[in-house]
Amino acid sequence: MIRIRFRAFKAPILVAGLAASVLAACGPDAPGATKAADKLDSAEAGYLAPPALESAQLTGNRIVLVGQGAPDSDIRLGSPTGEAVIGRVDAFGRWSLAVPNEPGARLFGLSTTRDGRTVQAEGYVMVAESGEVALLRAGGGARRLAAGSGSPRILAVDVDREGGAVVSGVAAPGAGLNIRVDRVTRGGGRTDDDGRFFISLSDSLSNGPHDIQVGGDGGEDGVTIVTSPAAPLVYGPVRADRTPMGWRIDWMTPGGGVQTTLLIGPSTMGASR
Repeated sequence: MIRIRFRAFKAPILVAGLAASVLAACGPDAPGATKAADKLDSAEAGYLAPPALESAQLTGNRIVLVGQGAPDSDIRLGSPTGEAVIGRVDAFGRWSLAVPNEPGARLFGLSTTRDGRTVQAEGYVMVAESGEVALLRAGGGARRLAAGSGSPRILAVDVDREGGAVVSGVAAPGAGLNIRVDRVTRGGGRTDDDGRFFISLSDSLSNGPHDIQVGGDGGEDGVTIVTSPAAPLVYGPVRADRTPMGWRIDWMTPGGGVQTTLLIGPSTMGASR
């Protein structure tokens, strides 16, 4: 069994400043300067940004997903069961795809293709009946489509087979937060510029009920969850069950492990990411 270790995600740091200083040292007339500039221009021209999911809306018997991607590229939602929805990103980098509203929950990989190159989005897009949509990330917290909030709100708790957990939600941008589990502080951090937080717990969660509170700048929020081992996924890569708090999603990660995502509260359809 592959153990999933939860950790904070850090955005990659571009070394553009270093590259610029090296080119400046060479001088515009230095041998190879023109070739180096041509290589940089070629790399930028060939860059294909991964697609991003921004919002979803339940319309009749369809769930319409909207997002951004590389302009003039093909956009595709593909499930492990073979279901696929294909569309086109317009010249302004906008795309829209509609999937049927069906019972249970399904996982889709989101990708774009242009000039023979394909780029996969991070995580899996989960689409559940009645229009619940979330981005599930192996080893990280789920990103639900939710509006911002000036006070902390817990939106999801992700747990692996070993009890490692990430609590995620929204609060004011830049807010400092602490996570308490059964009245004991088990982690802390700050929201990003979009007001989102993904905080890993310092200790594993045992099976059973737990009271989880997030508090700090702007107030606090709390929820009671119940953790238990995921049963084997014998009918596909995902199993979804409604619970008193929302949804429990047991799903197979790309590495072959099983992760449990607990979605807290009602659907957030129509809200942006």
